[in-house]
Amino acid sequence: GKRAIVIQFLKGKATTQLDYLSVLEPDIRLFRFEKKDKYYEDLTEEEKQEENANIRNGLNFARKVLTTDGCDILILDEVLGLVDKGIITLEELLALIEAGDGDTELVLTGIQMFDELYPYADDVFRINTLK
Repeated sequence: GKRAIVIQFLKGKATTQLDYLSVLEPDIRLFRFEKKDKYYEDLTEEEKQEENANIRNGLNFARKVLTTDGCDILILDEVLGLVDKGIITLEELLALIEAGDGDTELVLTGIQMFDELYPYADDVFRINTLK
């Protein structure tokens, strides 16, 4: 079976909703490096600085997973939001993508898609939720 690792960003501690992954049904491990209970937007500047360091730890872990063939599928949940909020640069994200040897399927999620990512993508899905 496939082994999947999910690293969640920008969630606060409230979210453990992983219904969208149940369709894959591999061996799934979930990681969240952020420590605060609140959503990122609701943090003070000082708390944001702390969380930025935690987020970078999460990205370093992602790089390690990609370069050591740590799983079959690596899902970076809301990683596009990190770029959107200026926590990391698009260049840093592209460097992370390029760090992989291609053996690990990489899934990035987020609200905002960046044109620069299209050359790296095999598939781009736009999912609209009905209110």
